Amino acid sequence: MNPGKAIQNKINGVKQNFADYKKLDSRDKKTYWKEFFLNNALYILLIVAIIYTYIQNSNFLSAASIVNIISLSAANLPIACGIAGCIVLTGTDLSAGRVVGLTACITASLMQSVSYATKMFPNLPVLPIPLVILIVLLVGGIVGWVNGFFVAKFQLHPFIVTLATQLIVYGLLLMYIMINGNNGQPLSGLDQHFNDVVKGSVISFNAGGARIAIPNYVWLAALIVVIMWFIWNKTTFGKNMFALGANEEAARVSGVNVFATTLMVFALAGAMYAVTGFIEGARVASNTANTGLNYESDAIAACVIGGVSFVGGIGKIRGIVIGVLMLRLIFVGLNMIGINQDLFYIIKGGIILFACALDMRKYLVKK
Repeated sequence: MNPGKAIQNKINGVKQNFADYKKLDSRDKKTYWKEFFLNNALYILLIVAIIYTYIQNSNFLSAASIVNIISLSAANLPIACGIAGCIVLTGTDLSAGRVVGLTACITASLMQSVSYATKMFPNLPVLPIPLVILIVLLVGGIVGWVNGFFVAKFQLHPFIVTLATQLIVYGLLLMYIMINGNNGQPLSGLDQHFNDVVKGSVISFNAGGARIAIPNYVWLAALIVVIMWFIWNKTTFGKNMFALGANEEAARVSGVNVFATTLMVFALAGAMYAVTGFIEGARVASNTANTGLNYESDAIAACVIGGVSFVGGIGKIRGIVIGVLMLRLIFVGLNMIGINQDLFYIIKGGIILFACALDMRKYLVKK
């Protein structure tokens, strides 16, 4: 569709909605606004929180702070895009954070400088970055494939399957970082070229008398978002995924291969976790068994904020991006005004619970 025509259609839609609103009587108008505030309560609260934080600390929305928020969000975008597919199928994936940790540690161990004194593989040269990406994608994809296989083949709930694989992956991670006498030490001393490629910057600008750089991994995350948007919206697989999430029986009758689609959704999710793991391998710089801990909760919170529904068959990539950005805005803001970080877990849990309750409320009203 022509972009100009699409914009015009949007404008016409807004005009029509306004015209329909004007026709409502006073009672219906009250109902309309009540439903509006209930359906958008989370966004309203988040916006209020952002405004309050800015009033308390004007640096919150400075150029440096915004770039920092974008950078932190970029690291979490791939895992959120991956786990969103599982949620679209009315499932979840508790193994996501541990897969991030495993792939981050694999990345770090393969990209340690040859001159680093405690290099895990002392006789191994620094591998080409594309090869390392392929290795971690394969590892993440295999874990996702295993999750999908047990969900599709044995009709097990994703919660149970991924709870089990989370423990298995964590065990493998603990064993991996003990290899060659590493004895669980943090994996650091990364090759400078690797750091420059992932954390370096090709775009920077001056703001407030300081030079602000946009890390390269932001562009990698942007590329992932574009790829995932294309997969979700322009491929048969994406259409099958939404059909399966909306109604499995109807999808099966329509000719959707339920087994293959479920397998592919979880395998793709695992690959997305690996992308976040690759980024974190460089960004964290000193990776341990705790890398990736609770990343799945951040991803799930971002997805529900962005409108990905646990009811199934509902979700948009742009909503996920907005959810990740808004969640990071909140936590950076809370940190800047000196809120105890222990409260972050309570806030995160509250967001997930509140967002899911609002989502289910809309579904129950429709029924």
